[in-house]
Amino acid sequence: MTYMKTGIAAAAILALVSGAALAADKKPAETEKCYGVAKAGQNDCKAGAGTTCAGTSKVNYDGKAFKEVPKGTCVTIKTPKGFGSLTPKA
Repeated sequence: MTYMKTGIAAAAILALVSGAALAADKKPAETEKCYGVAKAGQNDCKAGAGTTCAGTSKVNYDGKAFKEVPKGTCVTIKTPKGFGSLTPKA
């Protein structure tokens, strides 16, 4: 009985270690800063003068506020104020 419990515990530990190793191998998706696509309060950081960081934008689609988006998608994101930009908009 003791051998069976030890074997089950060893298998569980091996499964956990293997899962952690696989998770460490996964590369996070690449992102880019996309200006002018965040709704008010949903920007990731820096929304221009008078703001500090994430969630501080007071205006929808503020050209000075950015949202992290998957790399290569920014300029295809359409908003009521136009498309996203890789650089801040006035």
